[in-house]
Order: sequence, then structure tokens, then C-alpha cells
Amino acid sequence: MDTTAKPSQTIIVIFGAGGDLAWRKLLPAIYNLYLDNWLPENFLVLGLDIKNMTLPEYQLHVREGINKFSRSGKTKKKDWLAFEKCLQYKKGDFNTAATYNYVAKLIKQTEKEWAGKSNRIFYMAVSPAFIETIVTSIGAAGLAADKAFSRIVAEKPFGQDLDSARRLNKIICNTFDESQVYRIDHFLGKETVQNILAFRFANALFEPIWNRNYISHVQITVAEQLGVETRGGYFDHAGALRDMIQNHLLQLLCLISMEPPVSFDADEIRNRKTDVLHAIRDIEQLDVHKYAIRGQYGAGWIEGKKVKAYCDEPGVNKTSHTETFAALKLFVDNWRWQDVPFYVRSGKRMNEARSYITIHFKPVPHKSFPTEATGNWQPNSITMNIQPRMFISMNFQAKKPGLQMVLNPVNMLFDYAESYKTGTPEAYETLLLDVMQGDSTLFMRADQVEAAWDIIMPVLKAWTEDAPVYFPNYAAGMPGPEGSELF
Repeated sequence: MDTTAKPSQTIIVIFGAGGDLAWRKLLPAIYNLYLDNWLPENFLVLGLDIKNMTLPEYQLHVREGINKFSRSGKTKKKDWLAFEKCLQYKKGDFNTAATYNYVAKLIKQTEKEWAGKSNRIFYMAVSPAFIETIVTSIGAAGLAADKAFSRIVAEKPFGQDLDSARRLNKIICNTFDESQVYRIDHFLGKETVQNILAFRFANALFEPIWNRNYISHVQITVAEQLGVETRGGYFDHAGALRDMIQNHLLQLLCLISMEPPVSFDADEIRNRKTDVLHAIRDIEQLDVHKYAIRGQYGAGWIEGKKVKAYCDEPGVNKTSHTETFAALKLFVDNWRWQDVPFYVRSGKRMNEARSYITIHFKPVPHKSFPTEATGNWQPNSITMNIQPRMFISMNFQAKKPGLQMVLNPVNMLFDYAESYKTGTPEAYETLLLDVMQGDSTLFMRADQVEAAWDIIMPVLKAWTEDAPVYFPNYAAGMPGPEGSELF
């Protein structure tokens, strides 16, 4: 699919347009696409929310969010006056047919003015509890019938377990065809994540050694210094395993370990990723302790500031057993990766805020250098840093300057900020543009979602049935619970 051209005329309907996600992420992303001239001339955003706001009040609210969170900085008057004309707002109850009849009427009227069909994107920036109502109501209003133009976007979490994910997929696919559904994972829109495919499959150097013969193990880490912030109520029912590993980290694992696609077709790439998920070795519930570790942060210090324990955070149960740290040791049982461990870990209130993937290679088969030359010897590694700084580095051995043969590890670095002076688009900019263009490459398919849940279900069940008696087991500001370095 050619994604170099602007999308055709588009109407985006945001359910939950007065919420935090729309304010911080979606509308700043749409505004940046506008500034970068990616939006079509005919473009409309309809915000729907239960909040009682006039259109000028909503436009002011949107502008404040853009001024605060947009990578392009504060809005300029000329640009804003042109952009705000694309914004509409409607106070509406998601449970009543009148809301959807209004949407249908507005779309019909707008398309008449534009003299043609438009892309109709329904973005559910809402609690999962509203999804069934919104989806079925969209269908009842006749807004999903046109497969070529109507698309729906679902945010994570997509279900709470395998059964709920299957039920949610069934609900959505009763109204929409799978080709119309875009299950969004913002991690897949990040530049470094997208670059994994280019790094692996556009270079002759790496793919021949990207296998069990040369790679010792792979580590995928998403570490956060932040606690649960205002998400305590949600997070206490989710936990790190559901919130991060089931979606973000397993998707990263797929990109690292998938087989070369025949083409860059969306379904071809998603097929290869699904193959990986199906190849991940089952974890028996009785063996979960061998392959998984969990933790919960207590009070501690982050950059010189004392922070409270998880159970003292707003919205969190004082006796909560929810994990804020989770790590898994996984194996991909196929010819390329047999017996190569993949360590995936994610935690809050860690000692650093960093997301990265490190591929550790096996040592050379024979060290021909004298012992005194190899005191600092390290196996080769490649690190893909996703955030906050975006870079790819390669660690290898080189001779230290001097009269003697002494080897030292050195780094070869590709840094995005140094190589590309233009601004890097935010993940939501990439993903929203893909939805408008009908490109589903970076979005999860129903079978992918269910396969990912299937992998972690034994761990979820084991942790639910065997409540920890030792929480909290790591202090805020530490790299995780004791033993987590083995994961």
C-alpha cells in the first residue's frame, strides 16, 4: 500500500473526547499532522463526551492540551484559527440512540457538503466498559456498513484475560469486519520500534547471525521511574503483567524474533508475528515460579525525592497484592530460536526510566589473544533504545591505543537526534495517519491478541491463586525485586 500520499477526506469521531487520552495524546497528534501537512483538505474531528461543554469551551480545552503536550510547542494564532474550524463537540450519552443518530446525521450532512464519501474513524478513548455499547450502537445506526470507509480504533487494555478478549473480539466482529478494526498499541508507533524491521531486513549484515547459532539471549526491558500516578484505580485491577507484558513487550518480542516477511503487506507481517506467539513455549501453571517473578514497590527515593509505597498511592487498596514489577523467561520453539531465552521485564518506580532491547551474542569460539589482553573482554551485543533517548548501539572489541595488545569494549552508535535534525513524530501521529490511510501493519489482529493472552494465562492464574505474602519486595528507586536480574 502506498502511504506517501495524504489520506482522502476524513471524519474522526472521538468517544471520550473530554478525557485525558484525547487531551494529552490524540488531539496534539492530530494537530501535529495538520502542521506537517498530512491531513486532507476536508477534515473534521467530532468530540463526544458526557461533559457539558460548549464548542468554544471545548476548542479552548483542546488548545490548552496542545500547548502543553504537543512536540511542536505552543500553537501559533494563524495555525490555530485554521485548525479549530475542524473541531466539533457534542455532549452525548453513549447509552442512548440519539447520540449515534446525531453522528450519522452530521456525517451525512458533511459528506454532502464535501460531495463524496469520507473515511469514518470511530476512536474509542473510553473505559473498556463502554466498548460493547458503543460498537453495537454504531452498528445499529448503520455507521459500520461500509467496509471500505468505516473503521474503529480500540485502545488497550483489550480484555482482562483470554476469555474476555475473545468475547470482546466477538462483539466487535459482529458489527465490524476484521479489516475495519484497529487495535492500537502505541509502542508500535515509536520510531525505534518501527526501525527494528528496517534494521533486520534491510541490511545484509545482521539477518545471517540473527539465530540460535550466534545469539545467547535477548532482554526486553521497560522500566519506569513513575508510580501509578492517577491510574491507581485502573492499575490495581490490572498489574504489570496485564498492563505491559501482555501487549507492549510481547509485541517487541515478535518484531525481534519473527521470520522475514515476503512483503511489507500488513497481513503478511502480522502473520509472521502471530507465528512467533504460537511458537512461544507453554508455561505450566505448576512451573510458573521457574519462569516468572513479580514484585511490588515500597517507599523509597527517586532522584533525591522520597516517594510513597504502592499501597499508599491514591486509588490503591491498602492490602493490594497487585504486582508493579513482572518478568518472564520465554522460549520460542522453532528452528531459528530453539533454547534461546527471551527475558521480558517491566516495572514501576525503578532506578531508571528507560525502554530498551538488548541482543546478547555468544562469545567467540576461541580467544587467540594472550590472557593479559582480554581482561575486559565482553561478548558482542546490540542495544535498541526505545525511550527516552532513541538510538541503536553495537558493542564490540577493539584494541586500546598503546604499545601493547589490550582489548577494550567500544560502542558504535546510531543516534536519532544526531542523525535526523527534523522532529520525530510521536507514536500516535504515526498510528492515526495509518488508520486514515487504511494501513493496519502496526495494529494487532484478533488472533494476535488472543495468542498473547494465552501465553500469560498460566502466570495470571498462578499469581491469583497464590497471593504473595512478601509484598512490597523492592524499594522505589531500586532495579526490581531480589532475583529479578536472573530474569
